[in-house]
Amino acid sequence: MKINIHLAEVMAKKKVSLNELSDRVGITLSNLSILKNQKAKAIRLSTLAAICKALDCQPGDIIVYED
Repeated sequence: MKINIHLAEVMAKKKVSLNELSDRVGITLSNLSILKNQKAKAIRLSTLAAICKALDCQPGDIIVYED
């Protein structure tokens, strides 16, 4: 059982670069990259909400529980 982050896929689908998303959300490239590469241990709900707003998606599009 694992929580997977599909941020890279959503970004590709929406044609948004890491730099552009970083500017829109207001978090560093380093922290966004950690999240994108599934190295993050946690994410603030406010950050998740900002990412969803910037990408026009739902949290479930980004964070997926897989058995």
